[in-house]
Amino acid sequence: MDSIIEEHRITNIAALERLYGAPAGASVEKELNYLHPHYRAMIAASPFVVLATSGPEGLDTSPRGDAAGFVRVEDEKTLMIPDRRGNNRVDSLRNIITNPQVALLFLIPGVGETLRVNGRAMISTDPALLERFSVGGKLPRSVIVVYVETVFFQCSRAVLRAQLWDPARHIARSSLPSLGTMLADI
Repeated sequence: MDSIIEEHRITNIAALERLYGAPAGASVEKELNYLHPHYRAMIAASPFVVLATSGPEGLDTSPRGDAAGFVRVEDEKTLMIPDRRGNNRVDSLRNIITNPQVALLFLIPGVGETLRVNGRAMISTDPALLERFSVGGKLPRSVIVVYVETVFFQCSRAVLRAQLWDPARHIARSSLPSLGTMLADI
């Protein structure tokens, strides 16, 4: 099997471009280096974002969620994400310290399009900044400040194919092993 896979492996950009062709005009034109008001609206409506980072210990993708609008737009080039209490793995935060490049993927329940943001991040514990993200009297431990480099929306094809928002396709949690079972077996 490996020899068959290796024989058909794409190993350079030219081969990849021959296979896929050039991107359509709109897919390139929608990419901006700032947060357009339409993109700001998508961020304000999103209760969930995936944070992707890379560092010496490897890659990490970390889900972040809270009430819609928990990720704040400071200005057209800056986003802020509160880091609330969790499991203390801090894989993403470790990566940001050694490699500030991050990618964000915003999801909005019921909406097929996603929003992608790439940029550079830093971690702040500024008391005044933490206070801006207080919820129920609880402060986040830190705030991830993201300086936007590129931002664009992704069409809904993947979400539609996955039928992600279709309640008829939702899986009952009880059909999968519980967290306790997984921990015990691992």
